[in-house]
Amino acid sequence: MEFRGVLFDWRGTLAVSPTDEEWAAAALRRLDRPSDLETVGRLAHRLAQVAEELDGPGVDSDADLHRRTYLRVLTGLGLDAELVAALYEVESDPAHNVFAEDAARTVTALRDAGLRIGVVSDIHVDIRPAFAAAGVPVDVFTLSFELGLQKPAPEMFTRTLGELGVAPHEALMVGDRSRPDGAAVELGIATLLLPPLTHPAERRLYLVAALCASEPSPISHAR
Repeated sequence: MEFRGVLFDWRGTLAVSPTDEEWAAAALRRLDRPSDLETVGRLAHRLAQVAEELDGPGVDSDADLHRRTYLRVLTGLGLDAELVAALYEVESDPAHNVFAEDAARTVTALRDAGLRIGVVSDIHVDIRPAFAAAGVPVDVFTLSFELGLQKPAPEMFTRTLGELGVAPHEALMVGDRSRPDGAAVELGIATLLLPPLTHPAERRLYLVAALCASEPSPISHAR
């Protein structure tokens, strides 16, 4: 199979999402509050308890809904207004999602080989500047809050393919979650699901290069 385009998820695929501990610590540091292990651990435990509520249906399809949901749920934990605001600022800052060390190199090589690159992400903020800063070239961004839909909605994928000028059978979707990202399969898009990225030094994107190469890939599995 020869691909003409690759669709990437962002968090968990190209970039590492902060853990609850990292989220809590970053928010506390913003306020110049104690961020020792015990304090961070207590706050992280409380955040973990409401993870499913924060990631409820449609939350990423509307920026205002996302903000209202987070402020309501975090306030419901009994946290003070300053800490709630700091937690939301950290959650909304793409800089806290560090790109994989092989992301820029791999995506650049794919694009140089003539493939079109799309990013399909459930997110409530504009992540284009983060990609530019990291040197990760992208032709088309499909962001849920701009479209008013979230994966697994078919339009998230079909809109991206249309903008790229690529047919479903000519595309590869790369993600880390079976339900939202794996839905691309239902549209005839070959899909590669990788375990969620947990550290920037993890190198998995050579698998994408190998699938997209009509000849042996020049991108090696660096160790």
